[in-house]
Amino acid sequence: MSVIRKKYCVNGEWLESKTDTYKAVTDSSTGEVIAEVPCCTQDEVESAIAAAHAAYPEWSRLSLSKRTQMLFNWRNILLDHLEELTLLCSKELGKNLDEARGDVLKAIEPTELACALPSIIQGDAAMQVTTGFDTSTYRMPLGVCAGIVPFNFPAMIPWGWMVPLAIATGNTYVLKAATQTPLTSMRILELFYEEGKFPKGIVNLVTCGRKEAEVLLTDPRVKAVTFVGTTQVGKHIYSIASEHGKRVQAQCEAKNHALVLEDCDLESTTNAIINSTYGCAGMRCMALPVVVVQESIADEFVKMLKEKAQKLTVGCAYDPATKLGPVVSAAHQKRVCDWIQKGVDEGAQLVLDGRGIKVPGYENGFFVGPTIFDRVKPGMSVGDCEIFGPVTLVKRVKDFDEGLALMNANPFANGSVIFTQSGYYARKFSFLTDGGMVGINVGIPVPSAYFPFSGNKDSFFGDLHVLGKDGVRFYTRAKTVTTHWYDESSRHVKVGTWEGSVERE
Repeated sequence: MSVIRKKYCVNGEWLESKTDTYKAVTDSSTGEVIAEVPCCTQDEVESAIAAAHAAYPEWSRLSLSKRTQMLFNWRNILLDHLEELTLLCSKELGKNLDEARGDVLKAIEPTELACALPSIIQGDAAMQVTTGFDTSTYRMPLGVCAGIVPFNFPAMIPWGWMVPLAIATGNTYVLKAATQTPLTSMRILELFYEEGKFPKGIVNLVTCGRKEAEVLLTDPRVKAVTFVGTTQVGKHIYSIASEHGKRVQAQCEAKNHALVLEDCDLESTTNAIINSTYGCAGMRCMALPVVVVQESIADEFVKMLKEKAQKLTVGCAYDPATKLGPVVSAAHQKRVCDWIQKGVDEGAQLVLDGRGIKVPGYENGFFVGPTIFDRVKPGMSVGDCEIFGPVTLVKRVKDFDEGLALMNANPFANGSVIFTQSGYYARKFSFLTDGGMVGINVGIPVPSAYFPFSGNKDSFFGDLHVLGKDGVRFYTRAKTVTTHWYDESSRHVKVGTWEGSVERE
């Protein structure tokens, strides 16, 4: 298989990088290198900022109706290319076809939200705020915005969480695509200009290392930064970018917990946990890797979980029969397997071991089978840190209160879930859990694009989350305008005050 050497995109043009360093992109199912992407130089990153800065004045002054008409057309283009993008995402990342298709559809959904911007972005107004004075608040674009993208959602995160609302509100964009999985995002950008016919420069794309990306945090032309990745890097980005006067959304790590009470529907609960934990091979921040189970049903739950996990078809990501595909790379495969060994060393009970699994015909793929640990105790790092793989950790508790306290002790609070038939406990859980996105008998409590992706604690740094009304506010600033008109027949006007009326010239 020939290896394609990719370019970077500035001002709508795909350019050869001057770098000497390229990163390999692999087919996760076969281990083969299918492309190489440049580690762009700092000058090349700055050229992307310059192109976005130059494109901003004209784009920001375009009417809302024109921008949203273009986005409506763009939404249809993405649908037309759904299967092409699904296959590309599946190959470079390892998601099975259904999950990869969902990745692309989750880019289309926020685009539909952006198409409704003329109603969402409306501000507030009042006439006669004081006598003869009217006041209105408008939402105005910021300028150049930047997105630093992780590997695990190459369509949804850059082209769902970032680009649609940013450009609909009148901003321009620089994407730093993930070097491990850039191909889906690159293909979408090709379609953006070739078929979407968007003006040159409103979205630009580079692939580079952290050193070269640092300019996105410090360049005064960049007004806002959205990041998705580890908490360590997210804290750095938040501190540096905010120090330089930028708005920041830093979506970070997670260790989502589910609380399973003895009154739950155990069959449907286990099915939901299987889907949430092993979907996308566990490589998503809304996976459900930790299950806090009431002791009275723990044995039965673990037995059922193991039986269902063993029935999952592990295989080539783009084989329609596959339920659990590979992880993204050999390095990530090793990382997940090292975490499994760490769990053994810490004394957790290994119920199902996914290491060493081989798929016939795909022996060089980056596979990790479903893995289950039982009797994970507080203080075991395997139960507290993000593994980002198909590993389930079971913690046993005596009752609701112990379970909730255990869950809230974790430093991350992206999502949390309870499985119960009790309205009392469901409501109490919703009120007291630290999780920013809460599920009641829902394994993956990700809201639609009309609501914010609202992680808490060490899972998020910033004030306004991605998507929903938060997303619109993040990409805009308020402008409040007070107007008054003089009577042409007189140089004098009555002006109302709290004390009464006074005459002013």
